[in-house]
Amino acid sequence: MPTTNWHQLTVQEVMEVLQTDVNRGLTEEEAANRSRQWGLNVLPEPEKESAILRFIKHFKDVLIYVLMGAAIITILLGHYIDTLVILLVIVINAAIGFIQESKAEKALEGIREMLSLKATVVRNGTRAAIRSSDLVSGDIVVLSAGDKIPADIRIFEAVNLNVEESSLTGESEAIEKSRAALPKEAVLADRQNMVYAGTSISSGSGLGIVVEIGSNTELGKINASISAVDQLQTPLLRQISEFGKVISAIILISAVVMFLIGYVFHDYGTAELLLSIIGLTVAAIPEGLPAVLSIILAIGVQRMAGENAIVRSLPSVETLGAVSVICSDKTGTLTKNEMTVTSILLKDEDFEVTGTGYSPEGSILVNQQEARPSEFPELKRFLDCVKTVNEADLRRDEQGQWVISGDATEGCFVTLAEKADERVDKLKSLSKIPFDSSYKYMASLVEIEGEKFIFVKGAPEPIFDMAELETKSDQLAMWQKKIQEHAKKGERLIAAAVKSVDFSARSIDHSDMESGFEIIGLAGIIDPPREEVIDSIQQCKKAGIQVKMITGDHKDTALAIGAKMGIGSNGLVLEGKDLDSMDDEELAEAALKYDIFARTSPDNKFQLVRALQAEGHICAMTGDGVNDAPALKRADIGVAMGIKGTEVSKEAAEMVLVDDNFNTIVKAVKEGRRVYDNLKKTILFILPTNVAEGFLIFVSILFGTVMPLTPVQILWVNMISAVTISMAIAFEKLEAGAMERPPRKPDTKLLSPYYLFRIAFVSVVICGGILFMLSEVREENYGAAILHTMALQALVISQLLYLFNCRSEKGFALNRDFFSNKAAFLVSGILIAVQLAVTYVPFMNVLLGTAPLALEYWTWPLLIGTSVFVTVELEKWVVRKFFKPSS
Repeated sequence: MPTTNWHQLTVQEVMEVLQTDVNRGLTEEEAANRSRQWGLNVLPEPEKESAILRFIKHFKDVLIYVLMGAAIITILLGHYIDTLVILLVIVINAAIGFIQESKAEKALEGIREMLSLKATVVRNGTRAAIRSSDLVSGDIVVLSAGDKIPADIRIFEAVNLNVEESSLTGESEAIEKSRAALPKEAVLADRQNMVYAGTSISSGSGLGIVVEIGSNTELGKINASISAVDQLQTPLLRQISEFGKVISAIILISAVVMFLIGYVFHDYGTAELLLSIIGLTVAAIPEGLPAVLSIILAIGVQRMAGENAIVRSLPSVETLGAVSVICSDKTGTLTKNEMTVTSILLKDEDFEVTGTGYSPEGSILVNQQEARPSEFPELKRFLDCVKTVNEADLRRDEQGQWVISGDATEGCFVTLAEKADERVDKLKSLSKIPFDSSYKYMASLVEIEGEKFIFVKGAPEPIFDMAELETKSDQLAMWQKKIQEHAKKGERLIAAAVKSVDFSARSIDHSDMESGFEIIGLAGIIDPPREEVIDSIQQCKKAGIQVKMITGDHKDTALAIGAKMGIGSNGLVLEGKDLDSMDDEELAEAALKYDIFARTSPDNKFQLVRALQAEGHICAMTGDGVNDAPALKRADIGVAMGIKGTEVSKEAAEMVLVDDNFNTIVKAVKEGRRVYDNLKKTILFILPTNVAEGFLIFVSILFGTVMPLTPVQILWVNMISAVTISMAIAFEKLEAGAMERPPRKPDTKLLSPYYLFRIAFVSVVICGGILFMLSEVREENYGAAILHTMALQALVISQLLYLFNCRSEKGFALNRDFFSNKAAFLVSGILIAVQLAVTYVPFMNVLLGTAPLALEYWTWPLLIGTSVFVTVELEKWVVRKFFKPSS
């Protein structure tokens, strides 16, 4: 069935389009026919990738392809141990990636679970409970308080029907529904005659016609947009991918050149030459690097979990360190999504109310002193009114959190009464007029000390009319001045008034509300910002990170809340309807210019994230609602709220904040920057070993000498030694000033010119030392196994001491923080024990082709390792003294 602007049609027109009757509903036969034609009221199942396919995907890497080629050649040459070790390395790398990868995407499952299981419908003139999946367009649905909406429904009868839509629209308050047709251009949040799948009824009741089911609902459209969203590759993965391609090209070209040199200019046999070329290939590939990166990222994930940030994807840890813009939903993210009374404005006195949210912790203050209601009769009367004219309840949930049953605005008055220094009881209502948006007030008839009064609470305008305030009277001017002052603070004003009536009165109706009331006062209400958000935003600004607020609220409210939090200091705000009319170029300009976006739709949020990314920003999106899910998934890093976030938002995001604390994002950014710095240090540590190994093989082939290391020994160094030592770098703490520097640009090279220099410099020192050692000791005097073992140990000892060079990229290694990283000394001890086993355990001798070394044979490896440490420290001193390297 084609989608229609149902909110624009009258109830009669909807019935005609859907061929239904509001009194009798559909017949069972009609419903069955429609179900066969249009399908069930369910969302489509996503295609799931099998575990085997997900495992195989980890072999799709150009460096792995090169290693696979090397394994095939060793099989053909009959070197099966070499083949086994190479294949083992490949499988280990894939297994680490598979184990550490995020769980399969569950966003669509989360959305499907939001659909209620049962719905009450009218069929054949009789009410019946059916499965929500059996609903069809044209069904008449009975709506009651507490129900979750099972489909998109056009309202034709509403009795105080209030629907909680914050998860879909971003609105912090429940929306009262009515039946009147609306203009076509009415946005989702303003369609009072519609209720949508996945939202819930907070109070009241009603009847409606199902107009859209399954994938055609607004929830279904979000479902489709999530599945259509392409998740972007993280900056680190893009850099690693490019790095792998460059390394592979260099390796393959070098292998061809070396084969030609060895074949043409030296008397190598083809098999021997191929084995040497494989040694060169294996030496140049940093096999351990993927495993090390995964381990460092996994450690980052664990550290973030300790800070209440659950990261579902390893690379997202590093992405956080590069974030340059955080697009944040307001309701429930920057604010508490808990309406709070912050001020009470009486005729002769104004009171401040402390505390935020539904928790009754706080006080009512006057002149900074706690106000006792018994000492301020008008305050006591105001509290009696707002607690009595109220249908909400305050309670603790199973987790000990204070929650409201009923309307949020009414609930905040219950909390207000609980903050009073004296007990405020809810008076017995003898008669009530419930709230309705058509007249914007609610009232109760009460008895107090032998007299009867009507208490009324509602929007200021109708209450002022009841008090018969003259247009230009001083009293009206006084109240309007108070309203204007507090509206600028982002507060919504609710008025309270009282009227004395004859004791014989037993009921009230609207005729009793026309005149004779006395204004008691006004209450200023806000959805308060989280206390820690202001400081968090300032920290973001220091770190060069922009914070943009994207909300479904009205622009005045958004601007006032933004001003309190330090967002949008230029006073500019843009509405979603303005974004809808922009082309891509205008949208990009607006995304950069404005920091506050109000009355936005889910599409607007998605568009803004995409526009910012098009301008080169690494974009984070925070949110907690269903409407945030597409933008969360599209963003470079999606951040969902763990407590109040919907399951959909959590599963669409890469990171979930357990405590819903915006400040946790700042901690996560710090961790992301620390992880990235340590990843770079790890690369700076590992690559010189690979280049040095490549140089050794290159020189040996060039001059026709015996290979100093076998392929298996090279793999041992690359996979075991390098991984063991480099683990220590993962525990290095955040560098000083890391949160005062701007985010790195997305196109920043993984290897800066200084890094390339350092890698080449250290490689030459290691390679030169080992070649000099081999030129001094001869095979005929020592034997090939001894020489291989000495070269292996020289390489590993050089790695071990170079680790301490790398702990401080540019500073002196032996500094005051030398003993701060206990892991560095732990892995050093482990490596020494492992290398002794390689040298002296017979099984290891057979596997790696090593031989036991006499004590004097250790002199050369120790000298070479020490020379590496000293030479690098001298190089760092020269660079600090005369240059300012960029990294």
